[in-house]
Amino acid sequence: METIRNWLLPLLLAAGQGVLLWPGVYPDGRPGPLALAAVLCALTVETAALAWRRTAPVRSLAGTLAAGTLGGLAWPDGYVGLGSLIALYSVAVRCPVPVMVRALAAVVGVEWVGAAVTEGLRAPLLSMMAISLGTCVLCAGLGEARRQWLAGRLTAARRLAGAEQARRLAGDQERRRLARELHDVSAHHLTSVVVTVDAALRLRDDRPELTAEALAFAERTGTETLTALQRLVGLLRDTGRPDHRPMSGRIEELVAGFGRLGRPVTARIPDDLAGPAAEAVHGIVREALTNALRYAPGAATRVDVRRVDGLLELTVENAPPRLTAQGAGGLGAGRGVAGMRERAASVGGELTAGPTPQGGWRVRATLPDAAAARRPEETGWRRDVLREQRFADPALMLAAMLLPVAYALADLEGWPGAARRAVLPELLLVCGLLVLHALPLLWRRRAPWAVFGAVLATACAGPVAVVAVPLPSQVAQFLAAGTLVETLAVYAVAAYGQGAGHTWPAPAVATLGAAGAVSVIACADGMVAGEPAGPADVVLLAFMLSVMTAPVFTAVWGAGLLVRRRRVRAVAYDDFAFASSMWQADRAAEAERQRLAATLREAVLSHTRALVGAARRGEPAEVADTARAALAAMREMLRGLADGGEGGPGGPLAPSPSAADLDALCRALRSAGREVRLRGLPEAARGLPPSTQVSVYRIVEAALGAGDPGPARVTLRRRRGTLRITVTGVRLAVAGPVAERLRVQVAAGEGRIVCEPAGRLRVSLPAGAPGAPVQEVSPSPYA
Repeated sequence: METIRNWLLPLLLAAGQGVLLWPGVYPDGRPGPLALAAVLCALTVETAALAWRRTAPVRSLAGTLAAGTLGGLAWPDGYVGLGSLIALYSVAVRCPVPVMVRALAAVVGVEWVGAAVTEGLRAPLLSMMAISLGTCVLCAGLGEARRQWLAGRLTAARRLAGAEQARRLAGDQERRRLARELHDVSAHHLTSVVVTVDAALRLRDDRPELTAEALAFAERTGTETLTALQRLVGLLRDTGRPDHRPMSGRIEELVAGFGRLGRPVTARIPDDLAGPAAEAVHGIVREALTNALRYAPGAATRVDVRRVDGLLELTVENAPPRLTAQGAGGLGAGRGVAGMRERAASVGGELTAGPTPQGGWRVRATLPDAAAARRPEETGWRRDVLREQRFADPALMLAAMLLPVAYALADLEGWPGAARRAVLPELLLVCGLLVLHALPLLWRRRAPWAVFGAVLATACAGPVAVVAVPLPSQVAQFLAAGTLVETLAVYAVAAYGQGAGHTWPAPAVATLGAAGAVSVIACADGMVAGEPAGPADVVLLAFMLSVMTAPVFTAVWGAGLLVRRRRVRAVAYDDFAFASSMWQADRAAEAERQRLAATLREAVLSHTRALVGAARRGEPAEVADTARAALAAMREMLRGLADGGEGGPGGPLAPSPSAADLDALCRALRSAGREVRLRGLPEAARGLPPSTQVSVYRIVEAALGAGDPGPARVTLRRRRGTLRITVTGVRLAVAGPVAERLRVQVAAGEGRIVCEPAGRLRVSLPAGAPGAPVQEVSPSPYA
């Protein structure tokens, strides 16, 4: 199919040019034998060059320019040479604007040099230069508009691919979020209970009053733990969206809570922290202070949050411990630093943690400040919107200016020199009116109705000038060429307006306005076609022009409506698909939350209630044991979340698929009626890292699931540390959202992908040497 698209248009152009070479078809006759050979050679080069316009547009343009120059010199009056315009359009569609501008300059330069060689420095040269410039600018502008549309579709495809990726990862991300919350609760509340009660038990002979204080603290903290767990159960029912309310107060309350444990904690925090970065600051501070409580009891701690160049710089540093951290072993889940790094990375930041030269511990994080980052993003968006109009609309406006002017210049070529000089001031006035008439087209997309009104208003300037100056009829007639601008304005109203119900008056108003203006211009000197004309003739001429132009304006209006309908449908489909993916992601996260809520209640809340009861009964040893049991239950939950184990009533969480599951996938497709063959398993997949195993399965699954009904073949090959995946028979997977999703997946695996138009995918992934030992890596960042 792609081959037919590449060759069909060049062959049609070649056939049209070949008809002119047929004896007796062209009025001026065929070229001589040598010229005929040159024309055939130029035609062959142009056809071959145009066949590569989609894959190598710049080279295609160079070939068509060379062919056009050769054909024009060999047969100046008969060689059409439209290949350079088509190649220029392809360059504008597939290349950046600077490349397109250079290509436009090259085409115009070649056209002007060719016109100067064939016509010489005569009057027709100026009109030919204007026509070639207007035509080339119009082709480049249309290509640029097409490029913008395709870029918008690509952006929509990437957005949809991101939504699909979010939908697939929603469950995993929710498990990680819950793991962070569980870890924070266990670290902050239960660890402090164990540390405080153990210290009281060790010192009860020397300081018996500490036991009562520890029991009161355990009861109070246990109650707070119950409250925190109930809050977490509530979080299991919400959407998991970040809280954008200021969090400075919550962070200060957190620091004060650690201060109430008898720790010297100082803090300096801005009073307007908000957004995801503030959530990350809260979690990192809570984890860092808990680690200091656990491993450096009695040490002074400093919390510092600063804004520097649009970033939040967080530092939590504690001095060397003054007391020995007895009984702290085994309290942690071994996930603290990894959890803090996870929080920082989730908002686009970085975190480092390590000992200080004085023997203490320092946690330092750099996070993007959402309030400072929002403004450049909005500025960039506005810049992109303005850039969208940077060439397409000016090019169309310039073409609408140049073509009527070129028409006027071409008509003046047959006039005697004295007559041309006599009407030169009036001719300059007409050219100025034509330029003023086309100028509003610059804003045709952003304000179509305002542009339409401005075009009609400037169209009235022609009849006024004809009557007021007055202009001679042989010059005033050139103003009729400005009707092209009304046509473009009607199209803009239909394509960028608000639908047929709101834009239907545009073609009728344009018809009456254009017919009336042309009629007044034609009858201003009292003559029409050499005959005297009165008011009745003006009305009759306006009626006839209305009958002739109404179908044209109506057809243009209908074409604009069709284009608008297509774009609206495309945007509506993208929005629906995006919303559907996000809805499914929300449902997946909601299912994960509901599944884990019951486990949280069963595994942890019972131990916490028992802790509060033991504290009220005055049993410190049972308080410590119960707190440790609660911590152990939480660690088991964290391990289950990290390993994808039991998830509560919903049953076990599904493990990630691997390359070995491709055989089952192909069997399922064959049972559904599609012929799918698989080659290369299990040899190629043996010893692959776990992440590569998952990537292989996801890539093949996405390619086969694109919607192609025909047979397909999957081939896996392992050579020199590279796994090569070839999937054939997947035409729907080589373009659009599926292709974009595959590119994202392959890029995440540091691989390469080639999408061939024939429906073949070629993917290369780093795989290591066959049979090499694989280091198992836990899928959770908390391990």
